[in-house]
Amino acid sequence: MEQEKMSVSKELNPDSASYHCSACHGDETWSYNHPIRGRAKSRSLSASPALGSTKEFRRTRSLHGPCPVTTFGPKACVLQNPQTIMHIQDPASQRLTWNKSPKSVLVIKKIRDASLLQPFKELCMYLMEENNMIVYVEKKVLEDPAIVSDESFGPVKKKFCTFREDYDDISNQIDFIICLGGDGTLLYASSLFQGSVPPVMAFHLGSLGFLTPFNFENFQSQVNQVIEGNAAVILRSRLKVRVVKEPRDKKRAIHNGLSENGLDPEGGKQAMQYQVLNEVVIDRGPSSYLSNVDVYLDGHLITTVQGDGVIVSTPTGSTAYAAAAGASMVHPNVPAIMVTPICPHSLSFRPIVVPAGVELKIMLSPEARNTAWVSFDGRKRQEIRHGDSISITTSCYPLPSICVCDPVSDWFESLAQCLHWNVRKKQAHFPEDEDQDEEDS
Repeated sequence: MEQEKMSVSKELNPDSASYHCSACHGDETWSYNHPIRGRAKSRSLSASPALGSTKEFRRTRSLHGPCPVTTFGPKACVLQNPQTIMHIQDPASQRLTWNKSPKSVLVIKKIRDASLLQPFKELCMYLMEENNMIVYVEKKVLEDPAIVSDESFGPVKKKFCTFREDYDDISNQIDFIICLGGDGTLLYASSLFQGSVPPVMAFHLGSLGFLTPFNFENFQSQVNQVIEGNAAVILRSRLKVRVVKEPRDKKRAIHNGLSENGLDPEGGKQAMQYQVLNEVVIDRGPSSYLSNVDVYLDGHLITTVQGDGVIVSTPTGSTAYAAAAGASMVHPNVPAIMVTPICPHSLSFRPIVVPAGVELKIMLSPEARNTAWVSFDGRKRQEIRHGDSISITTSCYPLPSICVCDPVSDWFESLAQCLHWNVRKKQAHFPEDEDQDEEDS
């Protein structure tokens, strides 16, 4: 993958030491003679010294967040614009391209919806017979009674490659993804890929469809455009969430440095990591007490949330639960993290937007009367107790969502069609005779 070139001041000392990008797992280095990417290990919030004072210069953590990985799955990447030197490309210039022709596709279908069976069959037969592609589907999709009893679909069904969630790793076998259903299918696709995500093409066959811009009527031509690499793409940032829990059950033994869920422990603690597309929700759960959680930003306590809970969302998630809780709606290309309280017991607690590069840490306050509960895009719900922590920052693995037109037009179209943003009757103008009377007076 070609790294994006950025201009660096000639005043910088070329002999300065290289730095490692912690956001990219330490496998990239940079110095003043190399392209700048990602974040440095320092987490200071203070501004860096002037560029002339190179001896004291220490690169602070970038508030723009990590430079997003722009390779998606085995074969897709963003078409680089050689004329731009910005850290983030102009949204309108982000185009999909292929290193090699895509040969495998994951089809995600909303389950328990009989109306999607016919579109699902038509799409799969088209991909297999017309494009000679390998089609992956989840095993439980083919267990639908309507598909099992359809004899005409039998020969095609035998050609599917199947997988099971949480059991089979297909991350390196999928070239791109097609979703049939609502926004939940896109969230599910994100959960299947904890690293690089293949390009996602989402058809609106659900109830809302804010994140699914394509109509299914002319799916053949639209799919062909994507296969040919003729499509705009929007990089939807995700949150990298790390949950660390205090050990409470002595029966959970640690073997060979791994906990039972296969993740490295921190001093005997159980650690889990998630990639989240919409939001992380911390709430009071079934308790009747207020939730009471402390929120830290880069190690500094910024507030204590007393209310029903708090939502930490991406710009993509700003039009979901966060919007219902009073947050501003933010375009997905804006590098930011939204922090939105849920029914706070305070008249002055307003939702805030923080830079994408910060790290938030949320813990139960020592004065909390009860535990809290956390969920990730509405899934993996679990209890948070005293001593547990939730660390949240922007992931360097965005979800590349294919656009119908372009990122800006698609977003405003969704605001208008799905949320009816700013819809009201137009104010009537004054009659001409009244205008004349006012001029005469």
